[in-house]
Amino acid sequence: MRFGPLYRYLNRLSGDPALASDLAQDTFIRLFQRGDMPDNVRGWLVAVARNLYRDERRRTTRRRRLLDARAPDSTLGDAPPAPDEQLLSDERRLAVRQALAELPERDRELLLLRHEGFSYHDLAVTLDLTESSVGTLLARAKTAFRGALDRRGDASA
Repeated sequence: MRFGPLYRYLNRLSGDPALASDLAQDTFIRLFQRGDMPDNVRGWLVAVARNLYRDERRRTTRRRRLLDARAPDSTLGDAPPAPDEQLLSDERRLAVRQALAELPERDRELLLLRHEGFSYHDLAVTLDLTESSVGTLLARAKTAFRGALDRRGDASA
């Protein structure tokens, strides 16, 4: 596996390119530090990356809660308005992220990993599923995602 697909998966999962880059680098560092190659390198890399992302998300949530408790009235200034095209793109991206957030974690990860080109076998190994169930679970995840997106009124994404 190369850096690009793992980075893109983490970027879509997190919505933060800098964090995705850091996590992908940390994942490859852990592979190097491991010494020997795992049987399924792609599956191992994705599993480690997912765990690093979860750890980071927990840390961020904890910090945010602590900061909110200390300064509940502090707000950041609004960003300058973007051109119409950028605004529509941002709205579509937000709708997709919100629709993904409504899905169970397994469905979200199935869709994101499959979008990055991972095979059914890789998905099964990474998410601890039987390979024969991946197609059905993906179809259900796609249906749930489309339903969540339609409820948001954005069927164009």
